[in-house]
Amino acid sequence: MGSRGANVLLSRASRIKTKLQSVLEAKMLEVEDVSYQHAGHAAVKDNANETHFNVKVVSGKFDGQNLVKRHRMVYDALTDELESGLHAISIVAKTPKEAGLD
Repeated sequence: MGSRGANVLLSRASRIKTKLQSVLEAKMLEVEDVSYQHAGHAAVKDNANETHFNVKVVSGKFDGQNLVKRHRMVYDALTDELESGLHAISIVAKTPKEAGLD
């Protein structure tokens, strides 16, 4: 079984955390599955498992980046998740200084 096969066994929240940590070298990272709030939503197929997440990330890689670029960095890191059932992400993206961690 390749690494992709093993990856499928992890929850989407775990995969999101791993990918964002790897790409953004986050100083703080919170991933919350809020899919249950969207059950019955028109865009959500049969159930709402692991489709909607709130993400809070603090990273030095956001230094000098505007909000749109920060969000793009998160979306780019999660491209394969967005293509495989992740429907929506609410993102809070701050620099360490903005978060009071510097």
